[in-house]
Amino acid sequence: MTKKTLFTAAGLLAVLGAIAIVKAIQIKTLVSAKAPVPREAVTTAPVMRERWQQTLSSVGSLSAVQGVTVAAELDGKVVGIEFESGREVRAGDVLVRQNTEVEEAQLRSAEASVDLARINLQRTRELFAKATVSQSQLDSDAAAEKQAIASEDNIRATIAKKNIRAPFSGRLGIRLVNLGQNLKAGDAVVSLQALNPIYVDFYLPQEDLSQLAVGLPVQVAVDAFPSEQIAGRVTAINPDVDSSTRNVRVQATVDNGNAHLRPGMYVNVAVELPLVDTVLTIPATAVLYAPFGDTVYVVNEQKDEATGEKVLVVRQQIVRLGVHRGDFVAVTSGLGEGDVVVTSGVFRLRPGGAVTVNNPMAPDAKLAPRPSDS
Repeated sequence: MTKKTLFTAAGLLAVLGAIAIVKAIQIKTLVSAKAPVPREAVTTAPVMRERWQQTLSSVGSLSAVQGVTVAAELDGKVVGIEFESGREVRAGDVLVRQNTEVEEAQLRSAEASVDLARINLQRTRELFAKATVSQSQLDSDAAAEKQAIASEDNIRATIAKKNIRAPFSGRLGIRLVNLGQNLKAGDAVVSLQALNPIYVDFYLPQEDLSQLAVGLPVQVAVDAFPSEQIAGRVTAINPDVDSSTRNVRVQATVDNGNAHLRPGMYVNVAVELPLVDTVLTIPATAVLYAPFGDTVYVVNEQKDEATGEKVLVVRQQIVRLGVHRGDFVAVTSGLGEGDVVVTSGVFRLRPGGAVTVNNPMAPDAKLAPRPSDS
């Protein structure tokens, strides 16, 4: 190998060594440099002290104060339908007329029999006054008159029953008969329900019995009309407790002037007790639910040691929760009044992480939410 070759190889090695040293210095610099950690954008809310009225909650069902399926009492052919499905009717309104031609003919005969019995009785009374007939004849004719009147009344009652009437005021359902149909006794004609007011039947545990009383106000909510809270009062409490569930049945009466509530609906019921609790509340969206315990992220201000700048960081705090009310939940331990908790973005956070607050984007939490898109 010539000297020229050796010098060339040595030069190449020197160049490569210099490049390697420069690259190593650059990599070391990049590794040692701390890239700024991005801050998570969150919304926050302070822990508030509020006064909540105590309530007993349950799920109930609606039933009509008066409700019945109107049915035929006697056999007969439908010759007239005097109602329309879904309409309001008053007590005594005729709904269906059945054929009464035979009964009307029998009635004319019965009326004639009554007239004849009255004439006979009057004649017998006149003769009895002259001692021409016996007491037994007078009694017989008097009984014959009563029998004729009773027969007439029976036929009139039959005709009246074939004019099927509404037994009380209310709203009709869908018509179940047709013109010309031959009805049998007991055949359904139409459903009739008195909708205002309306009953709410629900159950509460036996341990709540001491707090219940007739007259307590109730609030009823139904999924079909989520924007409405309907007020009423407890009107009856069963005297016995169900032996299988140990629950007591309660009945409330609520106003239903707009007819939004219908028998058979399920509703959410809250019985308002005459007691008020002072509680610490946070939005329910702030809570991270987990098997080992429910937690929230509390926002604290601290100084950055490197820059001296004040930054917001979060710490994870275990909490014990109480009752829920609308979009809020009561906290029984773990937080104090004035603490600031993260209300959205909690799933992206880690303890000690830096955050920025963007409260204009915070969800609107309410004690009595009324979603418009439900």
